[in-house]
Amino acid sequence: MAAVISAAGLARTFQTKSGPVEAVRCIDLTVREGEILGFLGPNGAGKTTTLRMLTTLLKPTGGAATVAGYDLATDPGGVRRVSGYVAQSGGVDPQITVREELVTQGRMYRLSKAEAVVRAAELARELDLTELLDRKTAALSGGQRRRLDIAMALTHRPKVLFLDEPTTGLDPGSRADLWDLVRRLRDEHGTTVFLTTHYLDEADALADRLVVVDRGVVAAEGTPSALKLAHGGSIDATLQDTFLAITGRGPAPADAAPVAV
Repeated sequence: MAAVISAAGLARTFQTKSGPVEAVRCIDLTVREGEILGFLGPNGAGKTTTLRMLTTLLKPTGGAATVAGYDLATDPGGVRRVSGYVAQSGGVDPQITVREELVTQGRMYRLSKAEAVVRAAELARELDLTELLDRKTAALSGGQRRRLDIAMALTHRPKVLFLDEPTTGLDPGSRADLWDLVRRLRDEHGTTVFLTTHYLDEADALADRLVVVDRGVVAAEGTPSALKLAHGGSIDATLQDTFLAITGRGPAPADAAPVAV
């Protein structure tokens, strides 16, 4: 499959009063078309900084990247046209209805009023929001609000959907519903999904492939099964034990392969 996201040497250094801080030192990665990629790492590893660079919210200080063929540095507008982004905190207006929120989002993507109304109805059907269209967003449950966040990100039919810890704070049933939605987006629409999460069971269940970052670089990558075998010592190892071995935050089994850094 063709690469939809490619990054080489992607880096970001922040200038602080105490001196420069290398939040991301050198990220090399490739995400294939129609793939669900789990992007994992401990706090401070550079996950969110990398995601913000790939979505044009933060300029890299080094390296290069493309998203669906659009260069991050020279054509950020192209990147935004093919990308949908769901932030950790969401971004809905609690004072308006679900319908108004979706129509407003369509208008921001330069749809006519009639087109935005039609697209809002389409998204509501796809994300099980039809019965909620005339409800104020403040009255939505956590799972319903998260589906609305994703619907807004899908307004312009993006090729790539970036999800930053999308199930934080959701109950188990809402998490399972969101997992099913992510799989359906990939299976039915061919959407490439770039997912950051701290829930390792979520990464294990959803991701076709994992990239583990630590201290601003890629520490390991591969399918969940391959990483368990290489770093956890067994295909039956838990992803948590595997993650701890890769990041050096737990004892690796004696027969585990060396951690890639």
